[in-house]
Amino acid sequence: MNTSIINEPLSGSKTVKRIFPVKGMTCASCASSVESMLSYVEGVVSANVNFSTNSVLVEYKEDIELESLEEAVKSIGYELIIDQSNHNTSNENIVNEYYQEIKLRTIWSIILALPIVVIGMFFMDWELGKWISLFISLPILFYFGRSYFINAWKQLKYKKANMDTLVAMSTGTAFLYSLFNTIYPEFWISYGIHPHVYYEAATVIITFITLGKLLEEKAKSNTTTAIRKLVGLQPKTLNLIIDGVEKEVAISEVKIGQRIVVKPGERIPVDGTVVSGLSFVDESMITGEPIPVEKKESEKVYAGTLNQKGSFQFISEKVGEDTFLAQIVKLVQQAQGSKAPVQKLVDKIASIFVPIVILASIVTFFVWIIFGGMDYISHALLSSIAVLVIACPCALGLATPTAIMVGIGKGAENNILIKDAESLELAQNVNAVVLDKTGTITQGKPSVTDIEWFIDSESLMERRILLSLESNSEHPLALSIVRHLKEDGIIPTTLTDFNSITGKGAFGSYNDKMNYYVGNKKLLEEIGVEIDENQQQLTSNWQQEAKTVTYFTDENKVLAIIAISDKIKDSSINSIKKLRDSGIDVYMLTGDSKSTAQAVASQLDLTYYKGEVLPQEKAEFIEELQANGKIVAMVGDGINDSQALAQSDVSIAMGHGSDIAMDVAKITLITSDLSSIPKALELSKKTVKGIKQNLFWAFIYNVLGVPIAAGLLYPINGFLLDPMIAGAAMALSSVSVVANSLRLRNINI
Repeated sequence: MNTSIINEPLSGSKTVKRIFPVKGMTCASCASSVESMLSYVEGVVSANVNFSTNSVLVEYKEDIELESLEEAVKSIGYELIIDQSNHNTSNENIVNEYYQEIKLRTIWSIILALPIVVIGMFFMDWELGKWISLFISLPILFYFGRSYFINAWKQLKYKKANMDTLVAMSTGTAFLYSLFNTIYPEFWISYGIHPHVYYEAATVIITFITLGKLLEEKAKSNTTTAIRKLVGLQPKTLNLIIDGVEKEVAISEVKIGQRIVVKPGERIPVDGTVVSGLSFVDESMITGEPIPVEKKESEKVYAGTLNQKGSFQFISEKVGEDTFLAQIVKLVQQAQGSKAPVQKLVDKIASIFVPIVILASIVTFFVWIIFGGMDYISHALLSSIAVLVIACPCALGLATPTAIMVGIGKGAENNILIKDAESLELAQNVNAVVLDKTGTITQGKPSVTDIEWFIDSESLMERRILLSLESNSEHPLALSIVRHLKEDGIIPTTLTDFNSITGKGAFGSYNDKMNYYVGNKKLLEEIGVEIDENQQQLTSNWQQEAKTVTYFTDENKVLAIIAISDKIKDSSINSIKKLRDSGIDVYMLTGDSKSTAQAVASQLDLTYYKGEVLPQEKAEFIEELQANGKIVAMVGDGINDSQALAQSDVSIAMGHGSDIAMDVAKITLITSDLSSIPKALELSKKTVKGIKQNLFWAFIYNVLGVPIAAGLLYPINGFLLDPMIAGAAMALSSVSVVANSLRLRNINI
């Protein structure tokens, strides 16, 4: 179960987010207990426990003493691991150690429980057999099963209860009753009641629950396959050039600024820039494109990508947790530990679940005592124990997080990075998708196709001023104009008072005498520069060809009109068609002119589009759609899309876009292929379907199981649920929920 407790933010202080492994959690209530204790530690902003990965994401004030977190968790019977030289390796080792520990406990519990079961079933009247069962049951309950009693006691000290409480109460009651009957059987005989013993029930319950935990841990480990695959992309060692000599060192030893050699067939260990050599690198894990990318001097390389035939050397620029691959791993880890909105209901139920079960067990006991007939004591005892055992809330705690983990992992394998569970759950309801044009629908690599000058053909100063303006501009189209002018041999000049005008363009002064402007038609209208008939016709012709038109003017007249074309991606047409065929309305918003927007929309067969849209107008448009009942997904890649991304219900950023867009967005497409959008929405639908299936079975299991355990069927057909069978059923329910979640790994999206 993923639950979270959030305190008031700590104003005026920097906070840190970090994932810590937690040892000893056995159920959903354990997760709530860990979070509850961490929330009371001074300096903790929020705590979010992921029961499926046995870890907790804590946001805390950076100057906090981590030992205080460790002590808080330890006080209620769990262990927080704060010393991790390598988080992924450490967490994996902890999980493996815990699995081996449970495996050992399970094997010995089975070996010792077998003779107790044989004696209890076939030699129940053998007096010596009772004493043999007593001594054999001691190590099972109080050594191999000691954690249940220890944790139950620690929970009781804080007036809390969890699965361990139910196990300790049920097995402890059965054992103490049997112990009394073994030592002092005359008490019941004097009342004419046979003194039964239930050592087999107590020991088999412990054995079955421990076996269930073993199977559960094995199944849960499979939900982290995506993380292990991503971590496995980074090599453990690399070849450094030190004083001209090549030396193999561990990946943890590399520092920024060191020269690294990459040979054919090797994976690139860290991020950096090529300084010598030539090769082709398979970057499909980043771009989704199968064709290797040429890497030569000054080219960027990324950790985890695969070098092909050539060798090269590069300078390390990002190492450790700062590499692109490490950031992806971190995003996936945090997302897998986040909480889906549906979990809020589960959290509320889990918080009162154990006390209700204990009350139900007590009521069951007294009902049997009053109405139980001749064997009322045996029936009361067994039925109340069965209620405690069968109602352990493991399945309920695993229902949502296991499906979320597998779903987010499946997305990562398909180049879809989902930052939180809320977006994954909400994406299934999207019925409107808003697309930016440049870099989203189109390739995002515009080039100048035409430029018409309205000045003396020999004059160079205006060209130099245009180059200077666009060199200072952050607009994505500016680079194409800069590249075009530089190819013509133009050299920039010096400008003063450069300023950008959001959504319109930019201006600057030359020699503090004349202002020059570059931008769209709105900018011309604002400064009062008119376009003559010939210029208007030229503009119209280019826009009908889906070219973006940019104007370069001084304070009085148009100096040049530039046409820029950005090719539509091959995947855009099919992806938009898929969205529309699934009943989703698709809208295109662009800052380009209305005619350019119309030309692109025509090629895409888009009904809804809008041109000359400012950044704030994109956000307003999305708000308007939401007011009309639409669940809106916004897809963009630039700084100008960040406001619209923040406004949308589900925000999706293209992986090659700006850092701001990716920071704001809840889903990032590592590849620039729009076909990932229908995949992301389909993944959401199938993951939520898996969550609903899990919750149905978890709830129905308890709704049907508890009354049957209490003896509901006894008046009808004489059936009473044996506590041993209840323990097996409880273990099976948890494993079945995890197994159902694992089916998501094989779905097609």
